[in-house]
Amino acid sequence: MRGQVRRAIAGTRAHPRHVVLAALVAGLLAVAAPHVVVLGLAVGAVALAGRPFVAVLAVAALVGGSMFADARLRGLDTGVLTVSYGQEVHSRATVLEPVHERAVGPAVARVRLMDGVGAGEQAVLRMRKGVYRTGGGAGPGVWDGAEAGASAVWPEVGDIVSISGTVARLGFADAYQRRRNAHAAIAAQRVLATGARRSGVAGLLDGVRRHAEDGLAQGLKPSEAALLRGMVLGEDERLTDGVRDDFQKSGLAHILAVSGQNVVLLIVLVLGACALLGVPLRARLVLASAIVVLYVPLAGGGPSIQRAGIMGVAGLIAALAGRPARRWYALLLAAAATLMLNPRAVGEPGWQLSFAAVIALLVGAKPLQAALARRMPEPIADALAITLAATIGTAPLMALHFGQLSIAALPANLLAAPAIAPVMWLGVLAGVAGQLAAPLALPFSALTAPLLVYIQAVAHVCAAAPFSSVELHAPPGVIFAAWAAALVAAAVAWREGRRAATRWQGLGHGTALGRRRRTWLAVAGAATATTVLIVALPLRGASAAPLKPGELVVSFLDVGQGDATLVQFGTTAVLVDTGPPDGPILKRLAEARIKRLDALFLTHAEADHEGAAPAVIARYSPRLVVDGGAGWKTAVQRALPVALAAHRGRSLTPATGQAIDVGGLHFSVLWPPPDDRHEGNPNDHAIVSRLDVGAFSMLLTADAESNVTLPLELAPVDVLKVAHHGSADPGLPALLKRLRPRLAAIEVGRHNTYGHPTKTTLMALAHAVPTVVRTDEEGTIRLRVAGDRMWVQR
Repeated sequence: MRGQVRRAIAGTRAHPRHVVLAALVAGLLAVAAPHVVVLGLAVGAVALAGRPFVAVLAVAALVGGSMFADARLRGLDTGVLTVSYGQEVHSRATVLEPVHERAVGPAVARVRLMDGVGAGEQAVLRMRKGVYRTGGGAGPGVWDGAEAGASAVWPEVGDIVSISGTVARLGFADAYQRRRNAHAAIAAQRVLATGARRSGVAGLLDGVRRHAEDGLAQGLKPSEAALLRGMVLGEDERLTDGVRDDFQKSGLAHILAVSGQNVVLLIVLVLGACALLGVPLRARLVLASAIVVLYVPLAGGGPSIQRAGIMGVAGLIAALAGRPARRWYALLLAAAATLMLNPRAVGEPGWQLSFAAVIALLVGAKPLQAALARRMPEPIADALAITLAATIGTAPLMALHFGQLSIAALPANLLAAPAIAPVMWLGVLAGVAGQLAAPLALPFSALTAPLLVYIQAVAHVCAAAPFSSVELHAPPGVIFAAWAAALVAAAVAWREGRRAATRWQGLGHGTALGRRRRTWLAVAGAATATTVLIVALPLRGASAAPLKPGELVVSFLDVGQGDATLVQFGTTAVLVDTGPPDGPILKRLAEARIKRLDALFLTHAEADHEGAAPAVIARYSPRLVVDGGAGWKTAVQRALPVALAAHRGRSLTPATGQAIDVGGLHFSVLWPPPDDRHEGNPNDHAIVSRLDVGAFSMLLTADAESNVTLPLELAPVDVLKVAHHGSADPGLPALLKRLRPRLAAIEVGRHNTYGHPTKTTLMALAHAVPTVVRTDEEGTIRLRVAGDRMWVQR
């Protein structure tokens, strides 16, 4: 091991340019790091440099990179939108990215304001259906997508629109846009198409992209055209959530994010076509470089395609200069360029995955290919080595950012590989033909149809297979420690296998038997590594996964026949009801990793909702108790003042119209009225509230059925907590028609004596709601909301 380290250091010192460039990248990455970290990096740079002159250059590059990144960030953050929240804005704006229709909430797109408040700054434009107006063919002022739930027609990239709206903070679903230098959102009341488009080079590229999109759509079904646009241009906005999930679970998501593979295939296509046409070598390389430079912004200009484009051009320039491409130098150059352009790019999962995959390929692909080529045909060994190296290299990042690791990635990539290159080449040719006239692209785009169907079938079948992906939830340190341990286990097993094979041969046994022994030891090591990753990282016991930055988690807790709903956002935790006095609420809160509650809602004075309140207050000391049972004579209500006084909490009696904000969670009280009398059925006096967090919304009904909720002014919501454990409710169909929830949750106990939930309620929910969950059958159910994704974790 020491010898290998010495050889690595000697190899690094033999390339001083690499050392200096690596120091520059380290400085760009360390812009927000403490001084002690920068000092440690400087010491490391000096140690690696070896020679004094190189050491001085490396330290200068490190400090200069950090200073440049700091200045760049200050320049990007200069603006007035962040101090203009709540202010009305009327401005023209240029659309910078395709409009993304979320599963929940408004459609969004990043725009650049052209005049008025915040002129020149970027913002996230939020548009609900019916907000965007275009002249269209029916005269001015036509409302697109406003009628009968029609799909909205949205502005395209490069379009100039006139907007009227209000400046707002970026929500949890828009947090990623900060890394792209949008510092505020605009909640649009009106967006009007002007018919104008941006000019200059960007406008020219917009036109090329539009013609390419038209060419790629010729002769294809909408689903196939959406997939082809994703593979060639990286535009996955029109893919359904189901298709995206299939590609994610099967490990094929990388083919929808244009990166190095696309650039390599593009260069191969250009060089091959030029060779057939007899174009001189130097002209081929220049043309290929120019096309790569054009392709990067056409494909969205994201971090991964920027990295691939810079590396591709660097390789072509090296070929022009008559020198072999220095892949590590090209990789460092790509990192420096992307970080100088935007120091926040390092926070993009795409940037991290792209660089991790390339590093893994540079380190591991060749040894793996050499080992596999002795046991299988070379083309299969090549594909298998590339897939294995990339999967291993990106595994911890996939677990960190997406909470899962695809077990089906290996077979899925091997099956899809033969079709990917033809699709890319035919798609490029279709895009080129589309520049002349869209119908000319038909011969090329039509040929991709069976290949696209095949790729989508591979993704669907592999994603649907048992254990196609494993959910991995753990702190980052645990994830990377387990990954490192797995690599060490595999490396040790391989080394011991080689030693055993050598000893076996020394005893006079055949080499085939020695290789077999080594292979079995390697398999054992790989099995150990896989066990570490799959067993050590998933959720331990029933404990919930830790929240990621910007993630909202709503947990419908299994507390038996009662209600308890936990809402977590960042460091904020709010509990709505506690379940019965003898229920497992304390255990459920411990499983959710709760240390303290910021607020406790007690919706009404019934034991299955407020029964465990004293125990919860004693253990978790909520600062605020919103008491819907105040004034009712129950044991909990009598004990509540003493419990609050002992734990320094305060009580609030809710009433219609109150807004309760707790750490980014916005609760609107819709019921009961201020003059509510404490008589009759407590269910009819329960708190009915609406929760809004960014684009997400949920209606919490407690035990208030439609006789209470139907007369209220209710807007559509994403999630409904079904009233009264799913009891019979004749008005429920009408309520569902108004709310249009995507998910309904029933909190109910197993084998309860009330017959909850009733068949009529289940039928009404099945008819109107895409997803219905219930705690009696599934236990605690966690709804996780991050960005534009919302999914259920059982």
